[in-house]
Parts: sequence; C-alpha cells; structure tokens
Amino acid sequence: MASITKNSGGYRAQVYVRGTRDSKVFPTRREAAQWAAEREIELRAKADTPESIYTLGDAMRKFGEEIAPTHKGEVWELTRLKAFERTLPVNSKIGQVTTKDLTEWRDKRLTNVSPATVLREFKLLSSIFEHARRDWCWITTNPVKDVRKPATPDHRDRVIAGPEIRKVLRATKWTRGPSKSITHSLGNCFLLALITGMRSGEITALTWPQVKEKHIVLSTSKTGKGRDVPLSKTARRIIDHQRGFDESLVFGLTSSTRDALFRRAKATAKVDGFTFHDARHTAATRLAKSRVFDVLTLCKVFGWSDPKMAMVYFNPTAKDLADLL
Repeated sequence: MASITKNSGGYRAQVYVRGTRDSKVFPTRREAAQWAAEREIELRAKADTPESIYTLGDAMRKFGEEIAPTHKGEVWELTRLKAFERTLPVNSKIGQVTTKDLTEWRDKRLTNVSPATVLREFKLLSSIFEHARRDWCWITTNPVKDVRKPATPDHRDRVIAGPEIRKVLRATKWTRGPSKSITHSLGNCFLLALITGMRSGEITALTWPQVKEKHIVLSTSKTGKGRDVPLSKTARRIIDHQRGFDESLVFGLTSSTRDALFRRAKATAKVDGFTFHDARHTAATRLAKSRVFDVLTLCKVFGWSDPKMAMVYFNPTAKDLADLL
C-alpha cells in the first residue's frame, strides 16, 4: 500500500508490502506517485518468491517428512531436527538466513558439544539447504557453504582391553550357551562385533536369511554397498547360540535398545572411555596384528572402499610394530 505526503523537502512516497517498508522523497507529486507504483510492484513480486514465503522451519519439516525416512540415520536426523527448533531461527524466512546467523549458532554450539558433533550437524543443515535450493527451488544459495567449519577431529583409536571386555560380559550375565535373556543376547552381540568388526546397526538389523554357513550377507551397509562378512568358528558358534531367541532378528535387539543396554552394562561394570563402535576398532587391530588378512583383504572384510581407512582402524603400538621387525 502506497501513501504520498508533502513535507519541506518535497513529496515523500511510502510503500509497505507484506512486512517490507520503503520510502523516498521527490520534488513533485507525480514523480513520487510513479516511483511508489513501480516500487510496490517490485516488492510484491519479491514477496511472492519462495525465499519470502517459506521459513527455515518449513524446510526442516519437509526434510523430516520426505527425505529423512530414506536415510539409514533417520532416527538421528529426526532427533537433530527437533533440537534445531530450539537453537536455530526456524521462524525466519529461509532466504533471510545468513552465514552470520549460522556462524553465531556454530559458536554457541561449540560451547556445549564437541567439534565432531557440530560437524555432523552442519552436514545435516547443509543437506536441508541443498534440498531447498536444488530440489524445491526455494533459495538460490546455500549459506552453510560459506561458514567456517570446526577442524576435523582425529579419528578414535580406542582399543577395548581384555579386562574391560570381561567386565562388560559379566555385567550382561553372559555365559556360553543359548541366549536366555535380552542382556545375554547383548553379550553375544558385543562378542560378534569384537570378532567380525561389524557395525552395531549391521548386527542389530541382522536377520536369519542373511546368515549362511560360513559368512553373513549384508545387502547394504553404512557406505551404501553390500559385502560378505566371513565367520570364524567362534563367530558361528555365537550365532548358533542365538537360534530360537527371536524368529526374525538374530539378536532380537533394535539399535536404541542395544545402545541403552550397553550403557547400562558399562555402568554396572564400572568401565568407561569406549563406545560399542570401538569394538570395530578392536576387531580391525586384532585381525591386522594377527596377519590373517593383508591390507586389501582387510578392506574387503570391513567394507572400506578406501585403503586409507585401514590406517584409521589398525592401531598397533610401537611394541607391536617392533615385534614384526
């Protein structure tokens, strides 16, 4: 809506369209009226663009409903999206979210969480903005790209020691033989991870049709590619002890249940400083030290497309290397 008022300097034209206000002074009423009409058209055109219609919160909700369900990390992504609502300007128009806004958000997050967590959250944020830019055509630029990210932290090199393993197994009341409880099943799940190096999600999602005589068939994994996991006699015995425990899932555990039970077992055992995923580091280190597989074969077993990953998971001590000389 435009208005024109006379003042000491001439005629002031004022335009207000959907929250945006602009004004300018002209020597004649005619010039003021012409500018007001043209400026109102410009503002209305701009107000009708997706950048000015949709909010960051709209993009997050659309991502959560349409994109996250197609990802393996759906649960984590939905949890993060919920947390973003408390820390990001979700009510701002998506085209008005700037690099400065995200930089300030980064600095606040770094006071509460680790750089690794912030990097994972930035990856999710960037994915949201990229879908809004490329697929939904809501914006023309991704503001995340120009934000300076925290330095990538060093990879974890935690190897779980034998005494720690035994304490966790005692906390689950694990014994040799068929699984008798959900905690017993957790113990077998932990042992299989230590022997094969399979990821937690791969083990908890394992079904009986995937179990063959001497190997496990994984149709997909974290990398999106399938692989076959060879089974030692011990690994086959662990799986056999699970027969009859659950009709579909080998271990009868979901990822969230496994996580909660493993945390409880560590607390009961009074051990800390390692995660379930560190069982994968431990398995890789042990297999590499035993020299059962060469580096390329080890990559095949663990599903690494880049041989450099062997250097991440194979963490021998100086003494181990000296013994090889």
